[in-house]
Amino acid sequence: MKLNNEVNLADPDAFYERLIDTHNGLSDEASQMLNAKLVLLLANHIGNMDVIGKAFAVARRGLVAD
Repeated sequence: MKLNNEVNLADPDAFYERLIDTHNGLSDEASQMLNAKLVLLLANHIGNMDVIGKAFAVARRGLVAD
């Protein structure tokens, strides 16, 4: 299975709005916990460690000096 880096959402703006709404009213700590739970739920849904590993690498790119 290949990691899809192309836009794959019918309405990306609606997705972003829903994500932000989901975080509304949460403390920074609760918001971080929500993000962690989302990562675990979506990784479980994907279920393919090669794809998940590629996603981790793409997400990390540019965040730290390696």
